[in-house]
Amino acid sequence: MQLSERVLNLEESQTIAMARLSRELKEQGHDVISLSLGEPDFVTPAYIRKGAKQAIDDGITYYPPISGFADLRKAIAEKLDRENGLSYTPEQVVVSTGAKQSIANAILSLLNPGDEVLVPSPYWVSYVQLIRLAGGNPVFLETGIDSDFKVDPAQVAGAINDKTRLFIFSSPCNPTGTVYSRDELAALAEVFSGYEQVWILSDEIYERIIFDGKHESIASHESVSKRVILVNGVSKGYAMTGWRIGYMAAALELAKACDKIQGQITSGASSIAQMAALTALTNDNPEHEHMLSAFKRRRELVLKLLSEIPGWKVNKPQGAFYVFPDVSSCFGKRHKGGTIDGPNELCTYLLNDAKVGLVTGEAFGDSRCIRLSYAASDKMLMEAIKRIRESISRLQ
Repeated sequence: MQLSERVLNLEESQTIAMARLSRELKEQGHDVISLSLGEPDFVTPAYIRKGAKQAIDDGITYYPPISGFADLRKAIAEKLDRENGLSYTPEQVVVSTGAKQSIANAILSLLNPGDEVLVPSPYWVSYVQLIRLAGGNPVFLETGIDSDFKVDPAQVAGAINDKTRLFIFSSPCNPTGTVYSRDELAALAEVFSGYEQVWILSDEIYERIIFDGKHESIASHESVSKRVILVNGVSKGYAMTGWRIGYMAAALELAKACDKIQGQITSGASSIAQMAALTALTNDNPEHEHMLSAFKRRRELVLKLLSEIPGWKVNKPQGAFYVFPDVSSCFGKRHKGGTIDGPNELCTYLLNDAKVGLVTGEAFGDSRCIRLSYAASDKMLMEAIKRIRESISRLQ
């Protein structure tokens, strides 16, 4: 079969690939602990499930508008005003089947072949593949654990040229848990204020999982607000990953462009899932504090346990539910099956030896680190890191 160059050049998501390998080992009878997927281990709150059931009983089972039900788009605009101090009309909101589709819609709407996109590294795995799918060229801005994985404004300014079309980042960040402060976002906004051709895609899907302070959006800075594409959704903050509802808010012209693309690819998101999202956004979530407290407790537990592994270096993430340790001290060491040449080999070794599924940092653009998700029970996290520590001790 002769497939298109487009699909042949597209890489599989490493988070999904590692989850698949972990699942295959489980099916073979192995006791595998998978810490690879970014998925809350909580069931969707009961009041949201009740809203979905009510939608089914009310017969809301027909094709929805491509950009989403008017009530949901209005609720999103009101949420952005109420919680973030941002002014969007419902017409500037597009509801999609997850934040990933919102990001894809925006990238496909903006980029022409050869356009450049500034991408702070580490980055979420799908950014680069979506950029390349649109014919764009990612330009990586490397960061490190010593700077808390934050990009420097001068670094950004030095990378902008007449081909630069877009800057894409997440805060809180996947995979590092990094959170940008208001002052740090102001410094970035000041850089972009002088470049009218550059758009900013702000991925805020982990907005509701911040442990200290409050979430800040670069869209709140007036000098760039009209060029910000704000992406969010209900998956992480409301434990609604399987419902597949994300959204974007942006300038009306871009929102219409995204509606146009979505209309040819998927049309509207599930009517029932949209009504569940509407329930989530228009009611108090009594379980949010419980979920946030659990994530914070797990963060402290994981940081303590990882600090006991000799040579591993870990910063303290301020949001999301990941740690991104520098594990380069393991590189060059040997085990019965070969040598640990980098994070790929380390993850493969730990999956086979410790039966713990992790994700290589190379999937996120960093060849020194691995990603561990602590969206799992305390008991499972303690067992997983115990296994990891024992496997690392066997390296020579």
